[in-house]
Formats: sequence, C-alpha cells, structure tokens
Amino acid sequence: MADNARAKRLADLIREVVAQKLQRGIKDPRLGTHVTITDTRVTGDLREATVFYTVYGDDEDRAAAAAGLESAKGVLRSAVGQAAGVKFTPTLAFVADALPDNARAIEDLLDKARMSDAKVREVSAGAEFAGDADPYKKPEDEETDGDAPA
Repeated sequence: MADNARAKRLADLIREVVAQKLQRGIKDPRLGTHVTITDTRVTGDLREATVFYTVYGDDEDRAAAAAGLESAKGVLRSAVGQAAGVKFTPTLAFVADALPDNARAIEDLLDKARMSDAKVREVSAGAEFAGDADPYKKPEDEETDGDAPA
C-alpha cells in the first residue's frame, strides 16, 4: 500500500499529463478546447485513477466529450505510463465533474435569498415599532411605577 503523499503526487502528475495530451496530442474534434481536467484521484494501491473533467457547452458537447475520452483512454494511459515511471500504470476512469452544476444551483439559491431580503427591506422601510423602541424595563422605570415597596 502506497502512502498518501505518493498517491497525491501521482494524481497531480496524471492530471497534468492528461491535460497536456488532450491539448496537444489528441486530434479528436470531440475533445478540442472544450474539455478541462479539474481533479484526479488515485486509489491507495495506485492501481486506479479517477479523472474529473468539465465540458464547456451543452449536453451534446458533454456526451461527445465523454465518448471522445473513452476512445482516447488507451493513448492517455500510455502517456501517463511513460511520464510516471511506475511499475503498474493506473487504469483511467473519466467522470464528469458536478462542481459547475452545483455552483450554479447555489448561485440560484443565493439570488432567491437576495430577492427575498430586498422584498422584506421594502416592506419594512416605513414600518414603526408596535410599542416603544426599547420594550425592556430598566431599573429607573421600576422606581417610578409606584408599585415599589416603601
């Protein structure tokens, strides 16, 4: 079992090699400049690597990029093997990164919260307190009440 530092170094190397190979070495038009490698994770035994990617475009572009990555998997794995110099080259699995979709959903929720806050601010702009501005009793108020024992 490899240590975590070695797995992290190998994951970083795989991310860089795959990104460079996609940019310069693979002539598949489905991949082009639309694919970005965001993260790579390697198992503790250094046998399997998961490569996370994002695709700039619509659902058709995402599907085409997934097919292109699957077809280029062998070329990318051999490039990783040449660069890594490890006994066993890890198998590559490509997974579409959900981070942009999650970020978009969070931004939508934050926009809704901002609009709700703005509506509350508009409604409460001319509002006044139902009672006094400070509804709490103070020690000087107790002395003036007349209920105080003599």
